Amino acid sequence: MKTLKYGAKVALLAAAIAAIAVAPAMAGGSKDKQTGPREFKIWHYESDTGAMGVAWTEAMKQFQAKHPDVKIVYENKGFEQIRQTAQMILNSDEAPDVMEYNKGNATAGLLSKQGLLADLTAEATARGWDKVLSPSLQTTCRYSPDGVMGSGKWYGVTNYGEYVMVYYNKDMFKAAGIAIPTDFASLEAALAKFAAAGVTPLVLSGAEYPSQHLYYELALSKADRAMINAYELYQGNFDFNNPAFTYAADKMVEWLKKGYIGKDSVSMKAEDMGVAFENGKSPIMVSGSWWYGRFMNEIKNFEWTISLFPGNKMSPGSSGNIWVVPAKSKNKDLAYDFISITLQPDIQALLGNAGGIPVAADPAKITDPKIKELIGGFTKLNAEDGIAFYPDWPAAGFYDTLVSAIQDLLLGKKTTPQFLDYLNKAYQDGK
Repeated sequence: MKTLKYGAKVALLAAAIAAIAVAPAMAGGSKDKQTGPREFKIWHYESDTGAMGVAWTEAMKQFQAKHPDVKIVYENKGFEQIRQTAQMILNSDEAPDVMEYNKGNATAGLLSKQGLLADLTAEATARGWDKVLSPSLQTTCRYSPDGVMGSGKWYGVTNYGEYVMVYYNKDMFKAAGIAIPTDFASLEAALAKFAAAGVTPLVLSGAEYPSQHLYYELALSKADRAMINAYELYQGNFDFNNPAFTYAADKMVEWLKKGYIGKDSVSMKAEDMGVAFENGKSPIMVSGSWWYGRFMNEIKNFEWTISLFPGNKMSPGSSGNIWVVPAKSKNKDLAYDFISITLQPDIQALLGNAGGIPVAADPAKITDPKIKELIGGFTKLNAEDGIAFYPDWPAAGFYDTLVSAIQDLLLGKKTTPQFLDYLNKAYQDGK
């Protein structure tokens, strides 16, 4: 209720200010309210050196050339900043015109159900977005009246793909005489050898999303498609008290006790995790493709490579985060133009060559062998029905639930049964 009250106050204050501003004009006769160029507000949370950041900067340049009379007001927001304040901001007159936002039931689905996002269905047809994006990629763009992804109206548009993988510092593996893992047994053997040599092998952020991605990878090693569809899409009954998710919880505790994960990881932020890997402090990091372009630009002192999680047929992943147009956007027409530019073949090729996973690029325009390796992993997952979405998607507020619960599990504040019961209650309540 605090958010609603605050949002209402913001809206009332904005309305009052607008009334004061309009009053003189009304008193003096009809005057044009537009005192300068149209301002087009864009928000996203990609780094400037990351693949999406590079591509979208070029998209803004092309947009500006197409609309020279428009002033672009671009703001780079933090992932957590947008995630935590979206409802309040979008329910006020401070809403941007177009914004990157998390796809999924608990995020974009929730906002669409609350009426905070513009319906893009007509634009998707008119502008051909429904032809550019395959049906599987449209899953995260479309939401039912209940906010469940996969069907219904368009409330967002993706323009890249993503998935979770394992990053390896090849130089550290070579120096230790350890081969890059090819299955789960060889992964655990590598973890054990590094730990025995006094090296904490797996850098992990327990304070943000990476810990739940690792937990989900471990569960996926024992899960099947029916279980994941029941969990993510409500296609059947799901309960956390099952062998796959129990195994994952026990394995994370075991890895912490054996020194495969550092105790400091429980409070580590995602950015600090990525920087630690960049600085060559850990040989292994489990995280998403969104780091790939940045690592290509910033890692200069060692060789690195990637693989899908060893032994898994499924991995966390999906089409990328989506561009949404707030219902209160003042320039929806400009927002639609900008989204279309991000799907142009030249922008898509730039995204790919910068280290992203394009959804509408000419494969012949992707030239870097390392990027082909990245795209190859996503292609393999897609071809084998291995895209398992993300563990925080099914229920509103479940991201924070998973973060805090996994921290408690690793700190010994919750046993595995307590951990699973806690998740199960939050999941059922949120669902």
